[in-house]
Amino acid sequence: QVQLVESGGGLEQAGGSLRLSCAASGRAFSTYNLGWFRQTPGKEREVVGAISQIHMTYYADSVKGRFTISRDNAKNTVYLQMNSLKPEDTAVYYCAADRTGTHFATRSQRQYDVWGQGTQVTVSS
Repeated sequence: QVQLVESGGGLEQAGGSLRLSCAASGRAFSTYNLGWFRQTPGKEREVVGAISQIHMTYYADSVKGRFTISRDNAKNTVYLQMNSLKPEDTAVYYCAADRTGTHFATRSQRQYDVWGQGTQVTVSS
């Protein structure tokens, strides 16, 4: 049973930085595609970005140039480095795994079959 556990959320001022981590259990981590998503109350969950098994990445336009996804397969961990934070980045952030794994980053939420519990990120103005 694969489990994902996010950490690193918190309160940050606008313009600041945070790094989220998502640690996975299991031996096949390197074969997974991984994604970061976020959700605010009353809104649908949206993709932030994703990284494939060969480290190809995808970013939503709203975070492009500010956020960076990376993975460390030796540590079974995927990261989301968030710079130049804005109040509109406030949300619960989730990591997810697409265990089918492909060379291209997985953009569709429907393809992810394992989800973390989420971590709150709050950006004050």
